[in-house]
Amino acid sequence: MMKTRLLLAEDDEMLARLLEYRLQKEGFEVVVAPDGKTVMTQLESGLPDLFICDIMLPYMSGFELLDHVRNELGSKMPIIMISSAGNEKNVLDAFDMGANDFVTKPVNPSELTARVRKELKIRH
Repeated sequence: MMKTRLLLAEDDEMLARLLEYRLQKEGFEVVVAPDGKTVMTQLESGLPDLFICDIMLPYMSGFELLDHVRNELGSKMPIIMISSAGNEKNVLDAFDMGANDFVTKPVNPSELTARVRKELKIRH
């Protein structure tokens, strides 16, 4: 059985490593992208089953990437947005643009894993 592939866009290396470790331990294949350019390259090589994306990224914001996936690629893949600026406007904008879920930093890895599983269950 093929592993579920997750794309994690996070520029905070320590957080990215922690989340990658926890998600891999849960049986997911995780590709980490530290910036918007890397995300675009990954998306060109094939869409993941689920996309976890920080709002604040170098080169392209998480909002730009969310817009690209929904409108240019036309993909309905589940997208979970992460932000330290968890203000109400960011949350509402993310949902308006088609995000499936929103997690505020500091991210609890167990909670994120549960949210990933919930989104994937809805799809299958």
